[in-house]
Amino acid sequence: MSTTERIIQAADLTYINNSLRSLNRDIEAVSQQVAGVGGELADTRSELARLEQAFMQFVAADLRAKELALAETRQIKIRQELETTYGYYAEVRRQATGILQAADVNVVRAETIKSATEGLMLSAPRYWLAPALVALAAWLNDQQDLAKRALAEAIRRDDEKTSLFFALISRRSGRGNACRVWLDRYFGMQDPKSLDRQSVILVDALASGIFGGEVRLQCTRRVESWVEELAAEVGFVETQREQWSDGLLTKLPDENRAGRYTHLSRFSPTWTELNASLNEAALHEVVRDHFVGIFDGPLVPARNIEAAVDDLLDSLVSNFDDEELPLRREDRLNQLVIEESGDRVAAQRRQSLETTILDERVSFTQLLTNAAMNPQLSKATRATQRYATALSRAWIRDAHDDLTASFRARVPGDIALSIEGWSGSTRSGENETELLGGLGAYLDAARDAALAKLKLGFKHWAAVVFGVFMLVCAFSAGWLLALVGVGSIGWFFAEKKKIDNARIRLAQEAAKKKEQCEQALKATLAELVEWRREYARRDEIAAEVTAFIDSISPEQHILASHDNVRRVMSAA
Repeated sequence: MSTTERIIQAADLTYINNSLRSLNRDIEAVSQQVAGVGGELADTRSELARLEQAFMQFVAADLRAKELALAETRQIKIRQELETTYGYYAEVRRQATGILQAADVNVVRAETIKSATEGLMLSAPRYWLAPALVALAAWLNDQQDLAKRALAEAIRRDDEKTSLFFALISRRSGRGNACRVWLDRYFGMQDPKSLDRQSVILVDALASGIFGGEVRLQCTRRVESWVEELAAEVGFVETQREQWSDGLLTKLPDENRAGRYTHLSRFSPTWTELNASLNEAALHEVVRDHFVGIFDGPLVPARNIEAAVDDLLDSLVSNFDDEELPLRREDRLNQLVIEESGDRVAAQRRQSLETTILDERVSFTQLLTNAAMNPQLSKATRATQRYATALSRAWIRDAHDDLTASFRARVPGDIALSIEGWSGSTRSGENETELLGGLGAYLDAARDAALAKLKLGFKHWAAVVFGVFMLVCAFSAGWLLALVGVGSIGWFFAEKKKIDNARIRLAQEAAKKKEQCEQALKATLAELVEWRREYARRDEIAAEVTAFIDSISPEQHILASHDNVRRVMSAA
């Protein structure tokens, strides 16, 4: 072999050797990348799930923020419209008791009162109270003809409110006969199945004890006859249960307790039902506190009949009229959206439970429900709340028992669990050992499946066979084939080492993951035990609610008449 041939052969072998090394490095890099794809893919999926959840939370928060801003803007516009359209009603309302109090102390001239009321008549062309005040001023000035004409106009505009208004004024002035006549007129227009909202004033008057003995007896008998008439209807008991159930549900908490039960809310698909059941159980405490608050402490009656009637007159004239209802409903919805921090669905759900409170006409029993459960909207006094609750105690107890039974029936029995693709179920964590075994077996199977994929494949064994073949051929064909054979076999062992290292890493990661999942399962079961305890504790309060309601009676919660002893009879 010549020198030139030896130089060429050495150069060629060096190039081939370098190429094999480069190829080996490239294959090694690709192998490392492929080995990391599995872990990166799992991490990517987890990150995508987290990002999806974060995005949905962001969208929900953004929607709530926009709804909150819109509700605040709409509320301002609605209240401006109320002020613009019905603002003059407020001026008329302010004059009502002012005229009576001015007449009591005789510090305002009759001409001034007459001029003021006639001016109100001009500024409120549709409002019933304006001609009623003109009639009152004419009556105080002994102008009989003017009083009759103004009274006729007030009756034409709103007969019921006018009759109740003058019944209260007659009682204020101590004219029992006139009070009885006006009340007879008012009662004659009433249908216990369709009462106007101002009828709560009558219940206020009865509960506050402002009527004399004969008139008070007349009102009590009429109320009893209303209840008897309604009770004679088919399905009355069922209606009352449903009605009071809706009333009690207006107090239902809507709290997400995931912050307290972090693992249970994360690893249990049943969390929505668990959270709802806990809110339902919490209703018992809210209802108990509501009723205890109504009856807690003595009621201090007004110092005299004039002050007592003035309070009722303020309630009567300050109640908004039916024509304001659409705007008032919209205003209430926006207020609820603000209270719910922009959650319009929750606000609409609350308003649907309150809708009957703003209905133009309701049954007498619905009137009692509204007065007892939502005094701010129904304009009921605390005395009326007590009387309405006491009068409805049997219906309240039945409705509460129905709700309690339905709440208990909805409590999830088997609690679903889901951790890293594994699923199981438990009632109260009593099968913890079994669940841990199942979770461990699932994770071990997943580990074994992943390890099974990390093995020498066809290409690796083909490389060994090819390398051996090249080495055999090298005896007759030269060193070039020997180098190729050695490179192939070397690549085989390098790949085998990488696979062994990858299997070791996978086994370590699987062991760590198994430990974390088992800890998560134990924490979830511990929180489930705590959840059961909290639910049982809250559910026990249902018995306290029933006992408290049973202790109430209507007679114990009516103020004595102002004509004799003014005191509050002790509550049971």
